[in-house]
Amino acid sequence: MLRRLLMPLAPLLLLPAVYAQDNYEIQVYSSDTVPAKMTMFELHSNFTIEGSTTVEDGVLPSNHAEHETLEVTHGFTNWFETGFYVFSSIQPDGGWMWVGDHIRPRFAIPESWHWPIGLSLSQEIGYVQRKFATDTWTWEIRPIIDKKLGRWYLAGNPAFERSLHGESVHRGFQFAPAFKVSYDFTPKIAGGLEYYGSIGPLNDIDPPSQQQHQFFPVIDLNVSPNWEFNFGVGIGITGSTDHLIVKCIVGRRFSWTHDKVP
Repeated sequence: MLRRLLMPLAPLLLLPAVYAQDNYEIQVYSSDTVPAKMTMFELHSNFTIEGSTTVEDGVLPSNHAEHETLEVTHGFTNWFETGFYVFSSIQPDGGWMWVGDHIRPRFAIPESWHWPIGLSLSQEIGYVQRKFATDTWTWEIRPIIDKKLGRWYLAGNPAFERSLHGESVHRGFQFAPAFKVSYDFTPKIAGGLEYYGSIGPLNDIDPPSQQQHQFFPVIDLNVSPNWEFNFGVGIGITGSTDHLIVKCIVGRRFSWTHDKVP
């Protein structure tokens, strides 16, 4: 039983069913929110080098598909933000298509409370077209925990996701953990490892062959408080996971006041 519980540490991003949207936005969240009166624009660009090659349950294949996601997040207070996503896909022979939209409110413990760890809670709900997922409406609850230890950074996102409309409604909440560990080689360059997984309901864990497991060696550039950059190459280790993905996140913060970005 212990072995079955430990097997599931990898990506929720590549399920062709409920979690198909997750290879559009491949990211381990940090606990901090966008500062009040500021807006973050992020472009998530993910290319599947080796993925599914046939239509399965009416879902388009992912092989050689380019996924582009625009994420816009606005900070309303020092403890609350809301993000909005526009998912799109460029198929090898099908052109550029709109996939769906999600909205994500998030609450955080303010830094002024001086907790020993960072802590926030995100909820994400939205729709994707049936040709991209067997479950069109989904809901995610994502606790976010992180900690900075000298040059080391640790983050965990033990998320629970469920289908609101589609073939997986009867399965209830499914466990989809994500983790990150990185090290600051210089004040501006960090390297690390990200993990994404999906194992099914905790009371009925999927067989190992049906679980999602993927690891991303990544590089983070901290060139400016206004910018963020993340690049990685993902390797899937189970048959139900896309086997090779390249991802890139470029973000830019804008202030609607004369305050400097913290």
